[in-house]
Amino acid sequence: MRLRFVLSETAKGMYRNLAMTVSVILVAFVSLLFVGASSLLQSQISTMKGDWYDKVEVSVYMCPKSSASSNCANGEATAAQISEVENLITSGAPSGYVKSYQMETKAQAYQNFMKAYAKSAVGRNATEDMMPVSFRIKLKDAENYKLVAEQFEGHSGVERVVDQRSTLEPLFLVMNRASWITGGLATIMAVAAVLLISTTIRLSAMSRSRQTGIMRLVGASNLFIQLPFILEGVIAALTGAILAVATLWLGVRYVVEGWLASSISFTSAFISTRDVLLLSPWLIMAAIALAAVSSALSLSKYTRI
Repeated sequence: MRLRFVLSETAKGMYRNLAMTVSVILVAFVSLLFVGASSLLQSQISTMKGDWYDKVEVSVYMCPKSSASSNCANGEATAAQISEVENLITSGAPSGYVKSYQMETKAQAYQNFMKAYAKSAVGRNATEDMMPVSFRIKLKDAENYKLVAEQFEGHSGVERVVDQRSTLEPLFLVMNRASWITGGLATIMAVAAVLLISTTIRLSAMSRSRQTGIMRLVGASNLFIQLPFILEGVIAALTGAILAVATLWLGVRYVVEGWLASSISFTSAFISTRDVLLLSPWLIMAAIALAAVSSALSLSKYTRI
């Protein structure tokens, strides 16, 4: 009987305050949507970093026959200088960070260059003798790219050192900032949800003050009096959370897996609907906790025995 009464009062309260209940659902939906989107964006960044950083190479270009670089004032790199750089890779200070390396000869460099620029004016005027010898170094940990690059910069016979990671950092910086903005908006919306839930529950309690007064007189406990009001907030917030999870799932399924994964060829590192399913329990628990705590705090003044 008690459970039936609590559920009946909860349903009546939600019906009487239908507009406010819908408002709570929408605010919970938007705030948790931002929270989920921010979390998924961070997961996407981590996934892409793991995939791209594994492919990061430090490229060491030796001085070609004719170079305008001040590092090549003495002309083309000699066989001894090339051998010194290779020894540095295999047994020098950077060797502990090196996973593997590949030496590209002039012939190989010319062949690769012609594949890309054979039909251009630059390609037609290029010769094998103009190509530089280079080393492509894969690292055990891409985080150490600066330590490795510094070992070769300024070394005799080295024209320049190119680190692929430096071209990726601006992209990840933009994505991280987008994630921070999304997280900030999520925080603002979460505060709005707390205030709206508290206000809704407080109005509901005030409208039924006579009923709660009678319940106090007959000896009802605080929990029994407050439970219908708390359930109103929890059910509304839970509905918003379920809508947010469904929206995130649809977004990842059709936008990320369906569109981005098929239209972007330079990477296959994308989040999946599995990530949404792993995140969904946390969003649902956050919605329940948010509604329960804010409701209980707002009711303490109006339903205290």
